[in-house]
Amino acid sequence: MMKKDIICIGHVTLDKIVTPDHEVYMPGGTTFYFAHGIGSLLRSSQSKVSFKLIASLAESEMQAVEDIRREGIEVDVVPSRKSVFFENIYSANQNDRQQRVRAKADPFTVECVRGVEARYICLGSLLADDFPLEVVKELHRHGTIVMDAQGYLREVRGEQVFACDWKDKLEFFKYIDILKVNEHEIRTLTGQDDLHQAALQLADWGIEEVLLTLGSEGSIVLVHGTFYNIPPLAPKQVVDATGCGDTYTMGYVYQRVQGASPRSAALFATAVSTIKLENSGPFRGTEAEAISRFKS
Repeated sequence: MMKKDIICIGHVTLDKIVTPDHEVYMPGGTTFYFAHGIGSLLRSSQSKVSFKLIASLAESEMQAVEDIRREGIEVDVVPSRKSVFFENIYSANQNDRQQRVRAKADPFTVECVRGVEARYICLGSLLADDFPLEVVKELHRHGTIVMDAQGYLREVRGEQVFACDWKDKLEFFKYIDILKVNEHEIRTLTGQDDLHQAALQLADWGIEEVLLTLGSEGSIVLVHGTFYNIPPLAPKQVVDATGCGDTYTMGYVYQRVQGASPRSAALFATAVSTIKLENSGPFRGTEAEAISRFKS
């Protein structure tokens, strides 16, 4: 099997999204937003980046996989007894979200990921047990590991989601190269209120590239001791923030795998996530549109 540039692994979810203006049921999860987003970029450009999705979900949600395949994306399916079912409720401020978990899927196992190899392996953690330590260890032997911290900082009691610290985080960080966090998550992880100091703490713990998103305040990227303070882009309209963090990570990795600097990759990531914010569902724009946005 030819080694891919990027592989994204995770659960495709069923999401109920409630905003002051609408209520909608749709597929979701890091894998969903990542695959559709990178598919739009690849179709709209001359990029030779090779991508594959490894998605876990129940048979009842398989239509979401077929839709991704119709867009030219290679997908392997890991069957699960149930799909993750999230309910996301937003206030008028899209930075604020209440979340409930109506159903959980089966965790990934080492057997599920055996033979996976790529330059960048992106793990979409939604809940703390999605990717046990032995799975992350196994994958780290076969590529640069990109992880969103969000799942490991969620404790589910009944259907309610509560913030918690990441159990065994220091052991996990030995095998994670790029970590995506938001301002709340990084403070929980490090106990630091100063965001730059918090990012330095993650670097001290072994994270090579820290991606710190700040919602409408932009983002901070720390790579090998150098900070890049990335300004926000003003959206034309605010429609749906679900998946914006996943889209940011996708845009960043898409650029980094092609040799872009951390700053350029983060500016591009800001552009694609802003365009996504302006619409419900995944990023559907073009590479040229994203480049035009961040150059402006």
